[in-house]
Amino acid sequence: MFHKNAFVFIALSFLAASFAYSQQADHSKVPGVIIDYSPAESKIYLGCPSIAVLPNGDYVASHSFFGPASRKNRIAVFRSDDKGKSWQKLTDLKGQWWSGLFMYKGSLCIMGTSHLYGDVVIRRSNDGGKTWTTPNDKNTGLLKSGKGYHTAPVPVVIHNGRIWRGMEYKKPKAGWGKFYSFVMSAPVDADLLKAENWTSSNRMIFEKQWAPQESNPGWLEGNIVITPDNKLVNILRLNTDEGEKAAVIKVSNDGKKISFDSQKDIIDFPGGATKFTIRYDNVTGRYYSLTNKILKRDRSVKASLHRNTLALISSADLKTWRTDTIILNHPDVKKTGFQYIDWLFEGTDIIFVSRTAFDDGVGGAHRQHDANYFTFHHIENFRQLKK
Repeated sequence: MFHKNAFVFIALSFLAASFAYSQQADHSKVPGVIIDYSPAESKIYLGCPSIAVLPNGDYVASHSFFGPASRKNRIAVFRSDDKGKSWQKLTDLKGQWWSGLFMYKGSLCIMGTSHLYGDVVIRRSNDGGKTWTTPNDKNTGLLKSGKGYHTAPVPVVIHNGRIWRGMEYKKPKAGWGKFYSFVMSAPVDADLLKAENWTSSNRMIFEKQWAPQESNPGWLEGNIVITPDNKLVNILRLNTDEGEKAAVIKVSNDGKKISFDSQKDIIDFPGGATKFTIRYDNVTGRYYSLTNKILKRDRSVKASLHRNTLALISSADLKTWRTDTIILNHPDVKKTGFQYIDWLFEGTDIIFVSRTAFDDGVGGAHRQHDANYFTFHHIENFRQLKK
């Protein structure tokens, strides 16, 4: 089921007190280290996995809660002081959702929305995730007010004296996929909690005429990336029937203008219909991502719900991508998912966290999308993993 060279199994798993919800659950077959668990019967699912590494080497990870029994406005934060072998819960952040962790000037930050299609908010922690600022107003982390904002744990990039991040916006009552992409940025020496320090670009929706053959085209969850020629682009998940495409939006140097050419800026991208994170490796000069590549045998579900295969892919130019290896795979495409991967380089290895839907011995996840586990994983010697 798992690639014999790519994945390092870690036997130790942290079974938090919440695991007691299902007394008969069997976690022994779940890959990786279990950070948190919520059985399908709870109707609360685990989403938005994110990970950061503190200056002392400790890991911090977070996830959101969603599902019919969730209020869709809460993030849980965990910490590991033994390289991911065990985890301790630090806190819950209420009024925080669809969010990603990142380190900035020695402090831990988390940026996302306040709730489902809520405000844009950011918080800062100076004690490794135990306590956080509260985004009460425009001077304490409330960056944009109003309904409709959307994002995920996506990369933050420093470039040309500014810090950059992709965001989306959806008009009230608009259907899923009708996202306007835009970019936010701030000077590197600015207080990120002050709304006045942030600049936003124009907003752009994926027009139906750009892909008329698609049933419901749309883009979301963009990755700000520095190109080989030192420009900025925002590479987004693209909802297509085929599922192996991504969209590349160009970003102006001042962060005020984004542009897109539908004839040139739609690229082949394995796993492009589901959320992915792209990072640059300065050792190899290649860009890497962990994606839900679609295997031919698994075309029984629509592309955006194909999540039972996790592939390591790479590119030298952000245009042509190759599949280096399969990291995780399970034959059950309908109830298994290794998805929304957030990850980091650590020397010769990769560490990552996953929104994992997997068999727990009591019926498993509701479906592949509705993850019952939040898991940590470690890939050794990723640069040597090639087909």
